[in-house]
Amino acid sequence: MALENSYDVPLHDIKQIVEIEDYSLYYFIGAVTISALLIALAVFLLYKWNKKKSKFNIRKEHEKLLNLVDLNDTKNAAYAITLYGLTFKNDSPRHKEMYENLLSRLEGYKYKKSVDEFDSETIGYIELFKGMIDA
Repeated sequence: MALENSYDVPLHDIKQIVEIEDYSLYYFIGAVTISALLIALAVFLLYKWNKKKSKFNIRKEHEKLLNLVDLNDTKNAAYAITLYGLTFKNDSPRHKEMYENLLSRLEGYKYKKSVDEFDSETIGYIELFKGMIDA
């Protein structure tokens, strides 16, 4: 019996090619999407936190400036108190009344070339107005 070199020999131990479902591309796209969303959320939260942290608050700034006014420099102090106190004028009817009363007392210290020192009653009104402020 001679061996024949034939290519038509049926092979029984090799199975046909079977198509395998491959979901790795979908898993990769899902992982990239979720990662991108988490990174975007983190950037957004950092932006909001930084914006809130660095937000300029005019009320706090004017309260600080109002407390730093030098009452010995009467004329400039009268102008500064008028300017910075205006920020707190409409907080309540009591604030408005106090501000207008303080304004009428400060009128005598403005619009003149030289002015005297604040009298004790005016200083009392200024301190009372500062004490009423809550920024």
